[in-house]
Amino acid sequence: MTPVETSAEFDMKNDQIAAVFAQLSDLLEIQEANPFRVRAYRSAGRTISSTAESFAALVEEGADLTRFSGIGKDLAKQIVEVVTTGQHSQLAELKQQVPAGVVDMLRIQGVGPKKVAVFFNKLNLTSLDELKAAAQAGELAALNGFGKKTEQSILANIDRAAEAGKRISIADARAAAEAIVQDLLRLDTVTQTAVAGSCRRRRETCGDLDVLATSSDATAAMDRLAAHPLVDSVLQRGDTKQRVRLKSGVEMDLRVVADSSYGAAMQYFTGSKEHNVVVRQRAKDMGLKVNEYGVFRGDDQIAGATEEDVYAALDLPWIPPELRENRREFDLAATGVMPRLVEVGDIKGDLHMHTTASDGAASILQMAEAAKARGLKYIAITDHSKRVSMANGLDATRLRAHWDDIRAAREQIDGIQLLCGIECDILEDATMDLADDVLAEADWVVAVLHYGLQQPREQIMKRLMNAIQNPHVNIIGHPTGRLVGKRDGADINMTEMLQAAAENGVMMEINAHFKRLDLDDVNAAAARDLGIPIVISTDSHSVNGFDVLQYGVDQGRRASLTKDDVANTKTWAQFKKLLQR
Repeated sequence: MTPVETSAEFDMKNDQIAAVFAQLSDLLEIQEANPFRVRAYRSAGRTISSTAESFAALVEEGADLTRFSGIGKDLAKQIVEVVTTGQHSQLAELKQQVPAGVVDMLRIQGVGPKKVAVFFNKLNLTSLDELKAAAQAGELAALNGFGKKTEQSILANIDRAAEAGKRISIADARAAAEAIVQDLLRLDTVTQTAVAGSCRRRRETCGDLDVLATSSDATAAMDRLAAHPLVDSVLQRGDTKQRVRLKSGVEMDLRVVADSSYGAAMQYFTGSKEHNVVVRQRAKDMGLKVNEYGVFRGDDQIAGATEEDVYAALDLPWIPPELRENRREFDLAATGVMPRLVEVGDIKGDLHMHTTASDGAASILQMAEAAKARGLKYIAITDHSKRVSMANGLDATRLRAHWDDIRAAREQIDGIQLLCGIECDILEDATMDLADDVLAEADWVVAVLHYGLQQPREQIMKRLMNAIQNPHVNIIGHPTGRLVGKRDGADINMTEMLQAAAENGVMMEINAHFKRLDLDDVNAAAARDLGIPIVISTDSHSVNGFDVLQYGVDQGRRASLTKDDVANTKTWAQFKKLLQR
């Protein structure tokens, strides 16, 4: 292939490129297109997401993409189109043919493209409201291959899907906002620009996006935003403020402010509302006024160019954005020095990941090499136990053979420690999915709830308590089992569970995948307060799965976790001591 010029705004990660082909295959399946064609696109998406090499870089170099499994000449051309333009022409056409309300149905737990195809093509349903009405009328249960149970499940989850549709994940929010920020910085007239709002605070989801900029030419900045490939339409435009709708459906505000007010505007528009109420009251108590333009004593502006100056004018240290929720940040600030929150560079080990032994896309050695390349010093290979049959979960015999393979891999790689681990289900009857004599052989046992999340609290707690009290369990993974915006977690008495974990020396996981982020920030802080070591792990299923670590660290920062609160920031020698219950 000939080298291709790519733009900074399209320096796309593999998972972003893969998402385009996943969406393409979903829409084709909804249209009941040729199943071989659908599978080809799904396969291409999996290949892209599970490849360590950057496809954006390969396109820029003019590399031959057809050397990758499942990618022919036509697909290679489509990948180039996505990387160089940020769009896919066929996907754009399909979006015109399949109403957005039909695509929204895919957000309902347990509903995939095949079911949506039936709703769209057989019942002519085009929105969540229409689907809900059909379910309430019993029309879904009458469909071939459905039933009353499926209908009730859809009714139970459809409102959550509708609410989730108003917000986007922090991963999607960051990707869009940061691409636009980088593009604005390409203008000579723009001197500063950054993301504000809930995206900057690293909330799990964002309802809209805020970007601030300083520029000698506000018109040029707004013209640049309006022309960005991620922008669908301009909704409002004034002298210094512009509101646009992105092609994802989310809306974004760009505000162009004076250099003297940039820090004040960043503080004000970052929020949260609750944090800013305290800030304004503190200013009032000091005889000052603070707003998006600066800090004022009477008519005189005394601060505003930087956030540091704004907080300093109020006798406060600069407060990290992730903490600005009016929880404990002002108590921390009262000490005069904010704690240094955990950072991605502090993480030395990843203790939750999967290989081809269960539902991963890479071998043990490939995962180890990828982890080592990212600077990690130790990892635990934690493939699924047998209960997760859909993920090719391991029984005792296969698991022991798999552990032998991990031990063999240790001899083939230097500079990183490999632990023989298992992600072991806590079964619905409160027993573990593998016998104690098997778990006793593991270096690292992650106990999880995958099934029966709707059980009564009493049974859920019995399951968790049995796991926590099992001497071979090291950690409870993604403790509630929730999926952000899609599925509620189990009904857990969190105080009781955390107290038991503290008493039994069991750690708690923050699962870093942006679809989980479990524990949430509030409960992670509660765990830390009880002295429970927190582990931030990626749950990687491919060599690119490590990319989500940032979201887990952000969640830890929102919980005000420092390096000392996170167990896998420790050196291998230090961490080994924690492996003994």
